[in-house]
Amino acid sequence: MPLYLSRFSYTPETWGRLIGHPEDRAKAAQSYIESVGGKLHGFWYAFGTHDGYNLWEAPDNVSMAAVALAISGGGALSSFETTVLLTVDETLDALRTAGQVRYRAPGT
Repeated sequence: MPLYLSRFSYTPETWGRLIGHPEDRAKAAQSYIESVGGKLHGFWYAFGTHDGYNLWEAPDNVSMAAVALAISGGGALSSFETTVLLTVDETLDALRTAGQVRYRAPGT
């Protein structure tokens, strides 16, 4: 199954609610991805541009998009970005295929 890396940030209101009622949100994230047949591989909080990161596995892009849309539409986050991760083998296949693409730079 494909892997996905998500970066998220909470709204100030969400942080306020979590301060008042601390909660393990990894459990919630796990239930979201499992509802589409996926798996949560990791959930981390961080300093910096984003408040946290998730590593997910999902059956396909549509399943991951459904989870991302549901989370984004919930209103607790100020940002939510997901990146599809490629394995080394997938990247090598892409590199081999790229060699067959007849790209022409603009204006040449």
